[in-house]
Amino acid sequence: QVQLVESGGGLVQAGGSLNLSCAYSGYTFAMCGMAWYRQVPGKERELVSRISGDHVTMYADSVKGRATITQENAKKKLSLQLKSLQTEDTAVYYCAAETIGGTASNPKCKVSYWGQGTQVTVS
Repeated sequence: QVQLVESGGGLVQAGGSLNLSCAYSGYTFAMCGMAWYRQVPGKERELVSRISGDHVTMYADSVKGRATITQENAKKKLSLQLKSLQTEDTAVYYCAAETIGGTASNPKCKVSYWGQGTQVTVS
């Protein structure tokens, strides 16, 4: 059905930049959005950036000004560009896709699909 595959992770020096990509299939970017999350072992998964179905972008305070999320539905690709990387950015980064949930009277978008994750290590 739906598959999300991340790529672009690796070892990056502090102050450097990195581009993460998420190739997806079986999913249509429409009413709901897509997002990037990250997680450190033993910690809760954290929202990094989201782009809504109407193309409104949001960024976590920790990456605001350093990150850019891009949606290219024609290419079935979601990207995250990070610059001025710091050691605190070290984590496994996950691509997520949302679908409509909730009730008929109160529909809400929620994450329904996850990629396998890609490791980002900043030294």
